[in-house]
Amino acid sequence: MTADLFESVGDTRPPREAMAEGAVVLRGFARPFEAELLPALRAILKQSPFRHLVTPGGHRMSVAMTNCGSVGWVSDPTGYRYDAIDPESGQKWPAMPPVLRRLAADAADDAGYKGFAPEACLINRYVPGAKLSLHQDKDELDFAAPIVSVSLGLPAIFLFGGLKRADKPARFRLEHSDVVVWGGPSRLFFHGVAPLADGEHAVMCRQRINLTFRKAR
Repeated sequence: MTADLFESVGDTRPPREAMAEGAVVLRGFARPFEAELLPALRAILKQSPFRHLVTPGGHRMSVAMTNCGSVGWVSDPTGYRYDAIDPESGQKWPAMPPVLRRLAADAADDAGYKGFAPEACLINRYVPGAKLSLHQDKDELDFAAPIVSVSLGLPAIFLFGGLKRADKPARFRLEHSDVVVWGGPSRLFFHGVAPLADGEHAVMCRQRINLTFRKAR
């Protein structure tokens, strides 16, 4: 990421795009938070840098990941899980900065999910060609809470399907500062990210950063 701060704009209510029952895209919702967001991300990455996790099947993920919060999502040959300790450093994950908590809670509230208090923020870094296969977020103990996902940097095609892997996913183009919130009837819908197209973002350069907030326990 560059040293430049994000350009902030007004805090008017962003346009909304329905994805499914209980799921919505909040276009440009993260913009009022951006000036605080970038230095907060830098501090997290200094403590817990990006790494490429390995799936239980032995595959190296194309997306680089790290976490902040009281627990972090990890994957290794033993399985997927949440853990309070960063396996690379042996230390606790970085605390979730207040700006991230506010962003996640405000987006959830705007989407109709009141009182969202995330415990984990999974931070994914996509470079051109990186993708995320269709999957369900089901390692959490509380499916009543929504998922909040913030897009920064290069645009990406977000795939949002149904309760079955075979359900054909709809395609949504996510731009810098867009926020997706899903829960309720669509909480366990399969979703993923198509291979990232190459490009150059004015602030984030040749990458996409995605922040996924979850209540894990």
